[in-house]
Amino acid sequence: MSDATIPTESAGAAPTGAESGPTGAESGPTSAESAPTSAESWAAEPRPPRSALSDEATTLDAADRLRAKRDAFTLDDVIYLDGNSLGALPRAVPHRLAEVVAREWGELRIRSWEESGWWTAPERIGDRVGRLVGAAPGQVVVGDSTSVNVFKAVVAAVRIAQARGAHRDQILVDETTFPTDGYIAESAARMTGCTLRPVAAGDVPTAVGARTAAALVNHVDYRTGRLHDLPGTTAAVHAAGGLVVWDLCHSAGALPVGLDDHGVDLAVGCTYKYLNGGPGAPAYLYVARAHQPRFDSPLPGWNSHADPFGMASAYTPADGSARGRVGTPDILSMLALEAALEVWDDVTIEDVRAKSLALTDFFLRCVEDYVPTGRVQSLTPAAHAERGSQVALRCADAGEVMAELTRRGVVGDFRRPDVLRFGFTSLYTGFAEVERAARVLADVLAKEG
Repeated sequence: MSDATIPTESAGAAPTGAESGPTGAESGPTSAESAPTSAESWAAEPRPPRSALSDEATTLDAADRLRAKRDAFTLDDVIYLDGNSLGALPRAVPHRLAEVVAREWGELRIRSWEESGWWTAPERIGDRVGRLVGAAPGQVVVGDSTSVNVFKAVVAAVRIAQARGAHRDQILVDETTFPTDGYIAESAARMTGCTLRPVAAGDVPTAVGARTAAALVNHVDYRTGRLHDLPGTTAAVHAAGGLVVWDLCHSAGALPVGLDDHGVDLAVGCTYKYLNGGPGAPAYLYVARAHQPRFDSPLPGWNSHADPFGMASAYTPADGSARGRVGTPDILSMLALEAALEVWDDVTIEDVRAKSLALTDFFLRCVEDYVPTGRVQSLTPAAHAERGSQVALRCADAGEVMAELTRRGVVGDFRRPDVLRFGFTSLYTGFAEVERAARVLADVLAKEG
C-alpha cells in the first residue's frame, strides 16, 4: 500500500484533537446519521463503472462461509458500516419480544420470573456472551450499562489488590480511552484513595509498578481501531502485583478475546455493537472464577444478595457471577439480547475474525485504488495483530463527507474533529458492499476536493 495514498499512523498514535472531550454516547447518533438513509435517496446517483476489484468482490462473496448469515438480519440496500456503534436487527428479535410482551408479561405476569426464566436470565445470557469472549460458564453476568460495570470492576479490582497487604494507591488508565471509562476511573480513584495515572495503552506494561492497584485498558481503541496486546499487558500487570480490567466493547463479537486463556481478572463490555443486542441493550461483567470470592462490589444491590428474598438488613454477597448483579434485571431488553445472540449458535469467532481481516484488508485496498491521492490518511494499523474490525480514516472535511456518504446510502460515522469511521460486521457485511462503499467514498471526495 502506498503511503502517499493512504498512510498509516505510527503505533499508539491518536487523531489530533480527538481526545479533547466526549463525543456523546458511543451508541448514539452522530450528525451524519441524521441525514436520510433510504435507498431512494441515493438510487439515482450515477454508479462508477465495474473494476477488477468489483469482480474480485464477487468472487470473495461467493466463497464466504458466513454469507448466509446475512439473511438472519433485517437489512436493505443501504451499505451499513456502523455496526461498531449499533448492530443491525436480527430477524428473530421482533417475534421474541412480541412473545415476551403478550404471553410472558401479558398473561403469566409475575409468574414469569420463575416460569419463564426471567430471574436467571442475567447468568444464562451471560454464559452465551462468555462463549464469545472465551469465558467458561459461571463467570459472566449480563445487566446494567457498560459504565456501571466499569465502576463495579475497577473499584473491586482495587479492593482486591489493596487487600493483599501491599501499599497500592495508583490506577492506570488508557489515556485515549472512551471518555466514560476515564470519568469513572477518576471517580473510582477518589473512592478508593488512589491517584489516577493516564498512560498510552501500549505503555501499560512498562508503566506498572509496586504502587499499581489496577489498570483499565480498552482492547480496541474506539477511534482508530487499534487492537491492544491483551495477553502481554495482562501478564505485565500481574507480574507487578496488580489487576487489570479490560473494556471489550469493540472486540466482543469481532475477534477472539480469550479471557480465561490469558488469565484476565475482570472485563466489561456492551452488547449493542457487534453482538447486535439493540439500542441500550444491557452490558456484561466478567469476574474470573478465582476472584469471585473476593469480588467486593461498590454497588451491593438486593439482586446480588445470597438470599435476595430474605430481605435481610445486612448484606451477604451471593456466590459466583451473581455477585455482579445489582437491581432488578431489565427483562425486555435482556430477552431481546438473548434472541439476538441466537445468530451465533453455529458460528465460530475464528471464522468471524478471518472474515473481518479480509473485509478490512479489501476495503483499504479499494480506498487506495479509488480515492484521490492525499485525501485520506488511515489511522488503523496495517498489521493484523494490531487491528480490530474497523477502519478509521482521517479526512479534513470528515463531517461533511460522512453526511454526503450517508445521503448516498453508505452509513459509517464521524468522530470529531476529522475521523471517518467504518465498522465491518462479519455476520452481515459483504465484499461487494465494501467495494461499492469505497467507490462512493472516492466519488464524494473527488467532488468535495
